[in-house]
Amino acid sequence: MKYTTLPNTDIKVSKICLGTMTWGKQNTEADGHKQMDYALEQGVNFFDTAELYAVPASAETYGKTEEIIGTWFKKTRNRDKVVLASKIAGAGPYTAHIRSNGFAKEAIIEAVEGSLKRLQTDYIDLYQLHWSERGVNCFGVRDYPFATSRKEAENHLEILETLNGLVKQGKIKYVGLSNETPWGTMKYLETAEKYNLPRMITIQNSYSLIHRAYEYGMSEVSLRENIGLLAYSPLAQGVLSGKYLNGNQPKGARGTLFPQFIARYKGQGATTAVEAYQKLAAKYRITLTELSLAFINQLPFVTSNIIGATKMDQLKENIGSIRIDLSEEILQEIEAIHSAIPNPAP
Repeated sequence: MKYTTLPNTDIKVSKICLGTMTWGKQNTEADGHKQMDYALEQGVNFFDTAELYAVPASAETYGKTEEIIGTWFKKTRNRDKVVLASKIAGAGPYTAHIRSNGFAKEAIIEAVEGSLKRLQTDYIDLYQLHWSERGVNCFGVRDYPFATSRKEAENHLEILETLNGLVKQGKIKYVGLSNETPWGTMKYLETAEKYNLPRMITIQNSYSLIHRAYEYGMSEVSLRENIGLLAYSPLAQGVLSGKYLNGNQPKGARGTLFPQFIARYKGQGATTAVEAYQKLAAKYRITLTELSLAFINQLPFVTSNIIGATKMDQLKENIGSIRIDLSEEILQEIEAIHSAIPNPAP
């Protein structure tokens, strides 16, 4: 395994982060425990979850993933071996079953207390704001939705003051963002500096070979402001494994069960790009999965690459990607494909 540190801290984390959102829906508690056992054995010490999980989000699956992690902590007593990240769900229709007051002070406190109870721990290493409360062009939206994004921006000061109180209580150590824009990120950084409040150290946005929009503005923010990307959906919900090519619908696969999750990755441009990357991987005798993950692993603005799997063989291949070093020649060929078919998925 390769390691880095969470920005502006001395906390060492694996470059591969174990994603958990399928536990409690597609995966059982036993599956989740087995994945955590294997990941830790392979040197993965960074786990990411959220109160919203399992996904697809519903009242029935709310908090199930955190509960599975909690029972594993209780059984193994491995809490001190894991850097644990979780998130509060932002306001939106997908969180109507959770609460309706977004990132209000009482909402943040309630969310942290609930997560700590489910996770059976006294603290969360990295606590993240899952979605912006205002309308933004993240996750499936290419252009800024100026016509509908009229909601007032978040109260950044109140949010950071509330998080600061939780830091002082020892319930969370550090804070981060998810599905945020350059403006939102800089607003949090500016507010933290002005009022001497906790600084956002990471941002969790989607990033993959067919969705590199993070590079438009956020990559510069990451590098210049030292706020690391925790890249999620690095395989574009499994599309960059190649298993959906030629119209395939593998039984039990996420895109087969929940086609809405891969719809953004199924346009003709995305399919053409996936085919090109698959040929490139075959040329160098690696899998498309290995190519896709290894590309992200080596990016200078990436702190950790969040992988997720429903099957153990997928998990082993995903974690094993850390051993793949891409040559300058391969990287140049990746860029050639990207130039020909830039960001085909929103």
